[in-house]
Amino acid sequence: MSANMAGRAFGTGPLARAVALVYTLLVTEGLLLLTSAPGLVPLLLLRADASNLPLDAACLVPAGPAASAALFALWRRSGDLADLHPAAAFWRGYRLNAGGVLRVYVPWLAGATMVAMALAHGPDSGVPGWWRALLVVIVVAGALWLANAMVITSLFAFRAVDVARLAAYFLGRTPLVALGNAGVVVAGALVTAFGTEPVALLLAAVGCLALLTTSRPLIEQVKERFTA
Repeated sequence: MSANMAGRAFGTGPLARAVALVYTLLVTEGLLLLTSAPGLVPLLLLRADASNLPLDAACLVPAGPAASAALFALWRRSGDLADLHPAAAFWRGYRLNAGGVLRVYVPWLAGATMVAMALAHGPDSGVPGWWRALLVVIVVAGALWLANAMVITSLFAFRAVDVARLAAYFLGRTPLVALGNAGVVVAGALVTAFGTEPVALLLAAVGCLALLTTSRPLIEQVKERFTA
């Protein structure tokens, strides 16, 4: 075996790919936390109270571009130890996608906050149970729509209005993707509920990778049908 063939075998073998994945996840996680820190630090200090929901939402704004950059970097990851540049990919994704992501993410965040406030104050304000149930359905549908929108706007260059339409379209077009994304959302909620917020934050990059995995059919359809 030649030296070049040996080098390629070392750089692309199963162990090397596993090491490359772990390294990419660690770097991406660190950068995700770094770019989200301006909002996450005060968020962790805020008291868990319904009156703080608007402040919570404001603190979550930096997390949108950070998550988009993480999706971008993880999608472009390499399994070759000799070709690892997760930090460069993350910052490139951040520069390319920050504006587009905010145009989708901030309106969703505002709407989700209003729904959350209605649910939090529902029992005291006399809101009927059927209306609260409808609001829960809206929250779930909105979370699945956001998952599609985040993937699309992170990996492709579309206008915000087109991202919104495609995200809604693929909710019905790719039901298995929606089901898989629901599993990712539920897993994240369970980690937060039964663990702590810091534990959930430390698994954010893993969650982004899981979202990319479940969204692969959607990504392929967008690539084939809506890009040149």
